Amino acid sequence: MTATIPRLGYADLGSLMDLQLGDEKHTRSATSTLDVIWVLYDRILHVSPDRVDDPDRDRFLLSKGHGPMAYYAVLAAKGFIDVDTLLTFGRYDSVLGHHPDRNLVSGVEISSGSLGHGLGIAVGMALGLRARRTPARVFCLVGDAELDEGSNHEAIAFAGRAGLDSLVCVAVDNQSSSHGWPGGLAARFALEGWSSTTVDGRDHDLLEGAFNTEHRGRPLAIVAVVESKG
Repeated sequence: MTATIPRLGYADLGSLMDLQLGDEKHTRSATSTLDVIWVLYDRILHVSPDRVDDPDRDRFLLSKGHGPMAYYAVLAAKGFIDVDTLLTFGRYDSVLGHHPDRNLVSGVEISSGSLGHGLGIAVGMALGLRARRTPARVFCLVGDAELDEGSNHEAIAFAGRAGLDSLVCVAVDNQSSSHGWPGGLAARFALEGWSSTTVDGRDHDLLEGAFNTEHRGRPLAIVAVVESKG
């Protein structure tokens, strides 16, 4: 008789994060992204452990890669990696580093953690997928402080001009940017031709609705406001 593997859900994510030990976990940075990543993998992304190489899969890019604990927890809950692997987090012999590595972790699309790179990669990926006429979409998670990097300003401007409607950028805003954003962070994207909205980054239904916003002909920016800093 085949044993049934228990289904893990949102309520299990705290325990899965607790399995990841070490002194350099960037806990606040990770927890600020937890709900967004969960909603994406639970309700939005067309991707699964058995189709990580499907050319028509959706792509999720964690540009805010210096705090990957929540990402690893969700990947474990969804069956991309074994739960026991979380216990090795940050060890010299572990596949789960302090920055995610696409060559080591199943389901990870980019190696990230150097802030300011993810959105530019996402733009290039969206361009390539559009040229192939695939239904796949690209979702990139950035932090509000990360958007201070100049490379992101270039990516935002180009994506708007190019009308990359397969691209979704979700900016987790935990009020950690150096100078803030006059008019609000969503206005920064709207100025460059994006469809943009601001939601509570802990409300799963609001997040789902934002991800399903119609934005034909324009990229979509979702500002997910959370309270924890990091």
